[in-house]
Amino acid sequence: MYIAYTTLNMNTKTTPESVLQQIAQIQRMDRGTVSIIRQGPDGPYYNHQCYEEGRNVSRYVPAEQVPDLKAAIQDFRRFQGLVEHYVHLVVERTRTERQTGLKKKTPRPNSSSPRIRKSNN
Repeated sequence: MYIAYTTLNMNTKTTPESVLQQIAQIQRMDRGTVSIIRQGPDGPYYNHQCYEEGRNVSRYVPAEQVPDLKAAIQDFRRFQGLVEHYVHLVVERTRTERQTGLKKKTPRPNSSSPRIRKSNN
């Protein structure tokens, strides 16, 4: 599996929030691979293969669309790497909190109804 992620600054520790920001910047994605199926008189003919609903699907891709498709596939791989990195950071943070006993406590929601005190009569 291809894993890649970028950091904002080498001196800055990557946070889960910064990884989510990087993920949000990815605007186009596609799965699969692009390959040349044969050479024609005007150049190569391209094929895009991917799995959809558990089936291998193969489509012809016009040569002028190949650069955009390859970029979308690369962005999908980048997305996968960033998600893996996000999981790693959150697991690391969770384990650190658990080991130091600083487990985050979720505050109890305030009740919308007022409390009624019982009298001591």
